[in-house]
Amino acid sequence: MEKMQQVVGRARAAFNSGRCRSLEFRLQQLKALERMVQEKEKEILAAIKADLHKSGPNAYGHEILGVLGELALTMDKLPSWAAPRPVKKNLLTMRDEAYIYPEPLGVVLIIGAWNYPFVLVMQPLIGAIAAGNAAVVKPSEISENTARLVADLLPQYLDRELYPVVTGGVPETTELLTQRFDHILYTGNSAVGKIVMAAAAKHLTPVTLELGGKSPCYIDKDCDLAVACRSGCGKSLVGGFWLYCALWQEFYGEDVKSSPDYERIINKRHFKRIMGLLEGQNIAYGGQTDEASCFIAPTILTDVSPESKVMEEEIFGPVLPILPVKNVDKAIEFINRREKPLALYVFSNNKKLIRRVISETSSGGMTANDVFMHALVPDLPFGGVGNSGMGAYHGKHSFETFSHRRACLIKDLKMEVVNKLRYPPGSQKKVDWAKLFLLMQFNKGRVGLVMLAVLGIVAAVVAKMVCSGRSG
Repeated sequence: MEKMQQVVGRARAAFNSGRCRSLEFRLQQLKALERMVQEKEKEILAAIKADLHKSGPNAYGHEILGVLGELALTMDKLPSWAAPRPVKKNLLTMRDEAYIYPEPLGVVLIIGAWNYPFVLVMQPLIGAIAAGNAAVVKPSEISENTARLVADLLPQYLDRELYPVVTGGVPETTELLTQRFDHILYTGNSAVGKIVMAAAAKHLTPVTLELGGKSPCYIDKDCDLAVACRSGCGKSLVGGFWLYCALWQEFYGEDVKSSPDYERIINKRHFKRIMGLLEGQNIAYGGQTDEASCFIAPTILTDVSPESKVMEEEIFGPVLPILPVKNVDKAIEFINRREKPLALYVFSNNKKLIRRVISETSSGGMTANDVFMHALVPDLPFGGVGNSGMGAYHGKHSFETFSHRRACLIKDLKMEVVNKLRYPPGSQKKVDWAKLFLLMQFNKGRVGLVMLAVLGIVAAVVAKMVCSGRSG
């Protein structure tokens, strides 16, 4: 396999050539990415099915639709996102140009995850391209079919030097992390997140960490239970605790194992990990398994100890631990004793209670009376807080994550007379002037009076300077 140093070096040389900076180039690459998704839809769906046993409609809805939506939004809004944004000026700079200029960071690294193997690589890549960066893409090796397909497809549609794909496992990722990047976006677990952050620190590289942890779901006694039960959403990092109950038969039929909509555990290692979480637990419903096909039936656990492994670790499987709480006070207390989650869910008909949970807890995002849906609103940032991650992306937030907001000021040289206030020698008069400018800036109610006073003083000072210049 090609050395990581060469891959990253070539990407940096391509970035330094400047070709990815123009808006036309970025839009052309995004259009090519859209064409790839549309033309290779069947291959993408087949790879996701091979990895996760995810049916075509589910895979399209969970992965492809999100990518196409992100592309459409980004291509539509990119000219305005990338445009210099003028800012409010003060009196000393009122004749100058002052604006924020979004510039690309350089060469970024995107490390994807296996549970959504396509969208969790493509969505950040869209943001990186839109912001004008070069991007090294590292799909998860656990979802090997999708990783192989991404490595095969991207070079057919995108600039090969600017957007290389690196495949492989821990050794390859470890070597990749020794290289210098200008930003790293990693999606995965907090243990590896710490490794990524430690590697990035050696180069002072900023990171966006999309991690996980337990995403709790509080179901209030005053809620629509049918809605709560229907809202369960699979092996999702954000999905939180599954809510199944009687609706399983409606969703998957009498024989869950034969349902085309029911997924499988990604591999034998994860199958055994989930089986380990079930050890010693009281299985109230489900629990049927088949190691050969990595099948675990929907399973409900009751009488769960808050200290058990199944309550401490991410499950990534169809296992629902139910923990009764006396009231919302106890629920809030329970949530706040643990690490901050990526997502928090509340089902209640009481909006006052929902707002109380929001104000008294902390999480990356939250949805009330549904799950996951906050992650589908393009204008909402998607990301964690504390142990569940740092930074965010989606929509404009992706563009901003991969951009440096550069402060720019272009002086108007005709106003050099005002600058004399800043130059030595210092005097009390100059201090008084500075106070006056400050007063004008923030005391809006007296702006009219102050402006008259200032104009009078300016006229007097300018006249004095002119006279001094003549006599000199």
